[in-house]
Amino acid sequence: MDKNTDLYSVLGVDRGSDQDQIKKAYRKLARQYHPDVNPGDKQAEEKFKEIGMAYEILSDLEKRQRYDQFGAAAFQPGAGGTGGFDFSSTGFGDISDIFEMFFGDQRASRGGRRGPARGADIQAVVDLTLQDVYKGTTKTLTIDHSISCTYCQGTGSKAGYQSQVCPTCRGQGQILSGGGILRISQTCPNCQGSGQVISNPCDRCHGTGQERKAEKIAVKIPPGVTNNSRIRVTGKGNSGDLGGPPGDLYVYTRVYEHPFFKRVEDNLFCRIPITFTEAALGASIEVPTLTGKGRLRIVPGTQSGQQIRIKGKGIPHLRGWGQGDQICEVVIKTPTNLSTSEKDILKELEKLSDQDVRKDLHF
Repeated sequence: MDKNTDLYSVLGVDRGSDQDQIKKAYRKLARQYHPDVNPGDKQAEEKFKEIGMAYEILSDLEKRQRYDQFGAAAFQPGAGGTGGFDFSSTGFGDISDIFEMFFGDQRASRGGRRGPARGADIQAVVDLTLQDVYKGTTKTLTIDHSISCTYCQGTGSKAGYQSQVCPTCRGQGQILSGGGILRISQTCPNCQGSGQVISNPCDRCHGTGQERKAEKIAVKIPPGVTNNSRIRVTGKGNSGDLGGPPGDLYVYTRVYEHPFFKRVEDNLFCRIPITFTEAALGASIEVPTLTGKGRLRIVPGTQSGQQIRIKGKGIPHLRGWGQGDQICEVVIKTPTNLSTSEKDILKELEKLSDQDVRKDLHF
């Protein structure tokens, strides 16, 4: 700091200003020139430091009195008295007020000891048939996840021992790094923010408070799920840290393709072969469904490729009442390898018919 610097001018206040006026002026200027507001601006950074130096002296009644008597020279290196600047003193405690103005109470979440944390979620995949999807089912899965250590009950310490206050952060979970006016709070590397260290770790979990376990879990699959549906099983994820709740298990469904039915939304499509006679005269035929056998009514004059719907034989709706339909596409099978008598009958039928199937074609 230059010995001719006028600290009152730096803060923009009169020499007769009281401490509240000095503090108010400092907070206003500190907010204006703070590095977070002016990233990469070296001039603003220097101005911010100058404002901090001025406030460091003028906010302390004893230092202010020395400054009023001897000027800035009293704080040059080698000057008598305490000399120099201590930016970690109570004067710069008000820097937290600046962060509060910028970020509100978020600083509380960054600072202080790390508390209980929820465990991580885990995932699994279950394979299903179309029949499983239609009826709903229960599948048993074997999952590998972390649980609270059964030896130390999650404390991480041997029986009869307790965790100790971390000597690095003194139980705060945070340490300050850097110097000058910009001191940064960081998670303590010794205790990872918990504020506690394990001096006598558990022989089973080695101080982690957790162990791995393969567990069989019954998962209820509701009717109507689709491929890649997600089902949550609460509390079956990994165990939490420091007594926090466990995460959840998310089960994703994988549905095998059916050899006969094709699912489109909640409807089931299939192809049903019928004879020429059934198509021409109509019939009631037996067809497969997911629940067994059903009846399909063929009306006289049915054409190949025509779709006939069987109500309520599709997949149940996952959310809500009812279910889809089974939609049958009929395919007329043209006879092959006809006998002589069969050919004669068809020729006679052709003579009796006056239908021109190509009358709508234009050449």
